Amino acid sequence: MSKDRSLVPLERIERSILMIRGQKVMLDRDLAQLYGVETRALNQAVRRNIDRFPGDFMFRLTREEIMRISQFVISSGDPGVKTLKFSKNVMAFTEHGVAMLSSVLNSPRAVQVNIQIMRTFAKLREMISLNKDLARRLDELEKKYDTQFKIVFDAIRQLMAPPETKRRPIGFLVEEPYVPYGVSKRFKKQTYERHKTARNSA
Repeated sequence: MSKDRSLVPLERIERSILMIRGQKVMLDRDLAQLYGVETRALNQAVRRNIDRFPGDFMFRLTREEIMRISQFVISSGDPGVKTLKFSKNVMAFTEHGVAMLSSVLNSPRAVQVNIQIMRTFAKLREMISLNKDLARRLDELEKKYDTQFKIVFDAIRQLMAPPETKRRPIGFLVEEPYVPYGVSKRFKKQTYERHKTARNSA
């Protein structure tokens, strides 16, 4: 088997790594495809060397986990996972478990593929570490320059806010019916007569 045929694209390996129970794992069926063997043969090799696969290396998925993963992977458009939800036994291997698999499969392809898988796991660890460091630094900057950031954010909000066409008065706005106020001729005449009487009495 040539070296080119033994290699697997890193993107394919990345798509096969799942997060289950807070751990990055790969399923037995995906590993079998990468190694070029049947899933049954892979699990048989594991059972023959079960003492090499403690709980932090490998664990069996529950029915609920299988259904949840099958729905997620099928929705992603992978045509090869339609039978996953019908599987009774699905094993998940952590990074340590995957590293141990090459020693029990005893095939050149398994060794070469495992090298790539280990590189992919290392790449993911580096990405997670960088993201955590970036988030930590942003938190530190926000705490250190809280006032300055607030001024910038306020200015941005003002630029984003639409212009006001009519300013409302401060407080509750109560709509009152319009009543035209005016002075009647009769009222004017009565007021004039009172003022005239007052001047004559003086």
